[in-house]
Amino acid sequence: MPSRTSMPSRTSPPRLGRRGFLTLAGSAFLAAAGCAPQATNAAHSAPVGELPTGPPPAGTSLAVAVRTSQIQLAASGLDKNLPFKVSSWVNLNAGPDIIQGFRARSIDIASNAGIPPIQAEAIGVKARIVAVQERPKPTYTFATAPGSSLTTAADFKGKKIAFSQGQAQGVVVLRALKKAGIAHSDVQLVALPSTQFLTALQSKQVDVAPLGEPTLTKYLTQYGKDGARGIPTEVVDLLTVLWAPLEVLNDPAKAAAVRSYVTLWAQGVAWAWDNSDQWIDAYYVKDQGVAAADGRRIVDSLAKPRFPAKWDNAIAWEQETADLMAEGGFVPKIDAASLFDRRFEGLAAAAVPAGFREGA
Repeated sequence: MPSRTSMPSRTSPPRLGRRGFLTLAGSAFLAAAGCAPQATNAAHSAPVGELPTGPPPAGTSLAVAVRTSQIQLAASGLDKNLPFKVSSWVNLNAGPDIIQGFRARSIDIASNAGIPPIQAEAIGVKARIVAVQERPKPTYTFATAPGSSLTTAADFKGKKIAFSQGQAQGVVVLRALKKAGIAHSDVQLVALPSTQFLTALQSKQVDVAPLGEPTLTKYLTQYGKDGARGIPTEVVDLLTVLWAPLEVLNDPAKAAAVRSYVTLWAQGVAWAWDNSDQWIDAYYVKDQGVAAADGRRIVDSLAKPRFPAKWDNAIAWEQETADLMAEGGFVPKIDAASLFDRRFEGLAAAAVPAGFREGA
């Protein structure tokens, strides 16, 4: 996080029309992919062939962009059960970065919220969801700039709101505005990647931005005395998904590795919940640099992870999200069911104890 003594740039971030977000995102990904081998996964609109049931062949590797999973598997010892080589643990998590990594063939599987797969489909990057975790509690809080007088979402009218179309934070903004009865035209949506939200808040380039933990705690610890505050809402960002490029899923060896990883990913999440003290120390304290007490407060605020055996509810939620984006003119109409590779349905749920399954 930037030091209080540093001076963030005062250059105003871009304000784009709704269609402009999509154009900017597509252009950026195309430019980034221009110097890398072009993916051939667009040849198929759906995964082909039966899902392999055995272990992946010797020598199979995956580049995995799931930082929390890397720490969970190492801390729990589950990494010893990986039946394939992790060629790299890619330390990226923002949706636009993951999509760029898919295009450049530098990432084979990643974890994100539900919005990046919608954004990827909108710009022609073919990838599919292979595992689903549901989070029924809000995971983002709207942080205000220092000195702001905002206290509720109803105060957002006429304000500058940090908005990242291809990330979970973007749809959280849209859902919060809809719930508050505020039209898009009544606010200034400021186009920024979530990695720039902090700088924009600190320099008052935006009035408010959605932050997740532990970023929210770090920000309020530093700027709370200057009048920054968190505005909770009841907006839920329901889905955490694992997803992979279509060409990875059409490669039998890699598909077998993905199948194995799905089960270990879910087991790592369950381990973190059941061993929260170890998880807080390994992730929040040692990796994220927050105090143990703050780590405990964050973990205690979370809902127990749930892995649905059937994806119908997740697909309906994803369709609602896609429709909300389309209504705002950010993406074309998308059939959300096509974003899921249902060959993997239920694998994560079957890998964890019953108490972690949906409805338990």
